[in-house]
Amino acid sequence: MFSADLAIDLGTANTVVYVRGRGVVLNEPSVVAINKTNGTHGRVLAVGKEAKDMLGKTPGSIVAIRPMRDGVIADFTVTEAMLKYFITKVNNRQHFIKSRLVISVPAGITDVERKAVREASQSAGVREVFLVEQPMAAAIGAGLPVQEPKGSMIVDIGGGTTDVAVISLCGIVNYVTLKVAGDKMDESIIQYMRRRHNILVGERTAEMIKVNLGSAYPLEEEKSMEVKGRDLISGVPKAITITSQDIRDSLADVVRSIVESIKATLEKTPPELSGDISERGIVLAGGGASLLGLSEVIAEEIGVPVRVCEAPLLAVVKGVGMVLEDLKTYKNVLM
Repeated sequence: MFSADLAIDLGTANTVVYVRGRGVVLNEPSVVAINKTNGTHGRVLAVGKEAKDMLGKTPGSIVAIRPMRDGVIADFTVTEAMLKYFITKVNNRQHFIKSRLVISVPAGITDVERKAVREASQSAGVREVFLVEQPMAAAIGAGLPVQEPKGSMIVDIGGGTTDVAVISLCGIVNYVTLKVAGDKMDESIIQYMRRRHNILVGERTAEMIKVNLGSAYPLEEEKSMEVKGRDLISGVPKAITITSQDIRDSLADVVRSIVESIKATLEKTPPELSGDISERGIVLAGGGASLLGLSEVIAEEIGVPVRVCEAPLLAVVKGVGMVLEDLKTYKNVLM
């Protein structure tokens, strides 16, 4: 009676929550702001969007932490606090609700990391925890026939990791997990601005540049925007104009790494499944799949059709949501 079953995509950049029968109810940044004056662990001040707005703008006593790094829990205590906050928020702050939870985890997660996810979820007030590998969840959410004896290839470009996987008969045949994804793109932009323009920009500015100017393939009409940062020579604030060509150059290495990981996965794929993939193509999911021209670059390099799934940012949570709605049908995909 008091159970609201949940599905969660616990991502490095965003945490998305799906409630059984209601769909996606929450999509917030995986950021927690903590006041360090109250002991070692400190007191949680804000979670999600409110905490992200504090990134790079806090006084010494307050730290904005991203508890997920490279798709796994980097800070157990903070992740637990974050999960607890999101779960009580979607359950209308009723702590007595004991939900069942389906949560996505990276492919190749270790037993220790798996245990950490289970424990963090249970201490956040969840009765039963089911784990699904992220590439599998993304493939289900993207509408791929994961239960059939056919090869499907999913490339899930998240915040911390890129998962490239070949799926058939409810299992991952082979995969590559790359610690190069959305965060690495932001980092590359920061480094490029520093190296080429002697200007220092923060994480949030880099992300804004990526969203507005980021592309992997030449655009019909190149774009430009003004960016403000700190001049590394004089130390004073400075504004410069940058173009989409600049940002494409800064992201070239990240794009190359993703293409190479797809090639490496295809090389290990059994020939029968390779035939299916060349016929049906590669599907891109995750926030990074929204990078303009990325599908064109991959299709050109690999020689296989490539498409971006519908609402790529929500592919994983849609997948875990579908598993939650029908645990019986999808029992073979649970870890």
